[in-house]
Amino acid sequence: MEKRRRIEDGYKIALNEFKKKSHFGGPDYEEGPNSLINEDEFFDAVEAALDRQDKIEEQSQSEKARIHRPTAVPSGDAYTTVGTYRFAQQVEEMVKNHMTYSLQDDGGDANWQLVVEEGEMKVYRREVEENGIVLDPLKATHVVKGVTGHEVCHYFWNVDFRNDWETTVENFKLVERLSDNAVIIYQTHKRVWPASQRDVLYLSAIRKIISNNENDPDTWTVCNFSVDHENAPLTNRCVRAKINIALICQTLVSPPEGDKEISRDNILCKITYVANVNPGGWAPASVLRAVAKREYPKFLKRFTSYVQEKTAGKPILF
Repeated sequence: MEKRRRIEDGYKIALNEFKKKSHFGGPDYEEGPNSLINEDEFFDAVEAALDRQDKIEEQSQSEKARIHRPTAVPSGDAYTTVGTYRFAQQVEEMVKNHMTYSLQDDGGDANWQLVVEEGEMKVYRREVEENGIVLDPLKATHVVKGVTGHEVCHYFWNVDFRNDWETTVENFKLVERLSDNAVIIYQTHKRVWPASQRDVLYLSAIRKIISNNENDPDTWTVCNFSVDHENAPLTNRCVRAKINIALICQTLVSPPEGDKEISRDNILCKITYVANVNPGGWAPASVLRAVAKREYPKFLKRFTSYVQEKTAGKPILF
């Protein structure tokens, strides 16, 4: 009897596993309120998909950095003056808030957890959930040699270079050019099964903030935040994520000896990157946190290395 029971139990387990596998890829095994995938399976599937994407990207990344794309850089005034376009007031408020709060040192703040530390780079997280959705603000600090804040922000903001370093985007389009330093962009992100595909519609503005103190460096910043636009309505194909992101950069110069000209050996860039993202949807909290911990440091290293490669041997853009 005991042997027969064990055989029957084994058969039931095997049958259940078979049923599960035969449905994997069906709607019940994708992100959703009634998903049958448990958190471990969800994370394993997402991680495997991200690993595959990484391998593909590694092969093409160094080639992209070598592509020369001539691009005009507007005069400094275009970055320092307050715009008159619609949304200009919102941009000013965003810039002011990020300059006030995002540059504060959070190492001693108990609300911020240090989740990754690699060399000069530190990534902090504050755990926040609202109605079951993970809204963790993330903040990263980094120091990169041989580049300026202007250069880092230029390559981050300018859509001509987006596909060179942004590996998660499937496609994007310029919805509206508001001014020389502000655009509205719609982009869809590559789907990472079993998670639903995400899209995002946001205003992206690049600004230079002149220091009030001659001993402090000027600050370059790019602010990306979600907006609505009639030319990019919601679609059933994607979950619309909401973002409020800032890249804040300051250039530090150590004067060269004697009468030598400043070279890239004399400069470094202090970077602060803050991201508030509402991903929407139903992806498990533990999966979102694990993916963020994995992807943010990787993005920052990949992007800053790209800027170093693009600017090597070129005149310094202060």
